[in-house]
Amino acid sequence: MTDSIASTGPVAAASAGDSGKAQKKDDLRAAAEAFEAVFLRQMIRSMRSAGLADDIFGNQATDQFRDMQDAHMADAMAGSTDFGIAELLLKQFEGKS
Repeated sequence: MTDSIASTGPVAAASAGDSGKAQKKDDLRAAAEAFEAVFLRQMIRSMRSAGLADDIFGNQATDQFRDMQDAHMADAMAGSTDFGIAELLLKQFEGKS
């Protein structure tokens, strides 16, 4: 007769520790990418405020939708393009976690 092996031994504890580390690393990556997105939003906002030309069709609603578009673009850029800010933050904080 064979008994089922319960996964409560040291291997299971090591797996749980590994999944905790993986979750912590995923959380750190998400925070680093969020910071990169905020940085990119500020950079795009500064570029827009330079105002090299007058917008003849501009009004408050257009500005609001342009800000929303810029925020969405910054989020997409942070998630897909490698600017390196998130990677530097990961390298800095991985050893301290």
